[in-house]
Amino acid sequence: MEHQEILHLVDHTLLKQDCTWEQLKTIMDDAITFQTASVCIPPSYVKQAYEYAGTKIPICTVIGFPNGYQASAVKRLETITAIQDGAKEIDMVIHLGHVKEKRYDLVSKEIQMLAEICHQANCILKVIIETCLLTKEEKIKLCQVVSETDADFIKTSTGFSSAGATPQDIALMRQYCSPKIKIKAAGGISSFEDAIQMLQLGANRLGTSRLVNMQKEAMRHETN
Repeated sequence: MEHQEILHLVDHTLLKQDCTWEQLKTIMDDAITFQTASVCIPPSYVKQAYEYAGTKIPICTVIGFPNGYQASAVKRLETITAIQDGAKEIDMVIHLGHVKEKRYDLVSKEIQMLAEICHQANCILKVIIETCLLTKEEKIKLCQVVSETDADFIKTSTGFSSAGATPQDIALMRQYCSPKIKIKAAGGISSFEDAIQMLQLGANRLGTSRLVNMQKEAMRHETN
């Protein structure tokens, strides 16, 4: 695959706790330049980002991030606010405590609630399951749970836990998710070779900032 083709599938991401508006403007400019799938930013900046970029780039933000254990009512309000502020894609973190307790009914109910809110506004919902904290059995079960909801994507990782996406997890998710569920590989994608491997295994979207930065640097060298 050509690098630009891969970049079209990237959510250009900046979610560091200390990120600034100036840094976010830079990644939005880069996302527009390289025509990435979206730009993924903290929810508190969504309104400002939409005012800055308008419809030039879809704005993605995170809900219940990064730990997922906020009350469902809080996630609901976060989602509504983000959409009202201009977000077109929502990446929500599930409640992992409920997974460990095998309360999959609660996990499913929360996902479905947010999916309905998103789809009423013609927005996309991605479900972050934080694979590095799960057993194989829990990953398989969550693939089934997410597949039974109206979510659009299942996503590997927040990038804030002990590990990000792995090839093994992408292959497993593609095996056990319904074909209607797309897969986002996030965290630990440090090269275009990594990206190609994830896509070949079944990923449809990539959560990373490195690839855009690498392409930007390569172009800078070409012009010098």
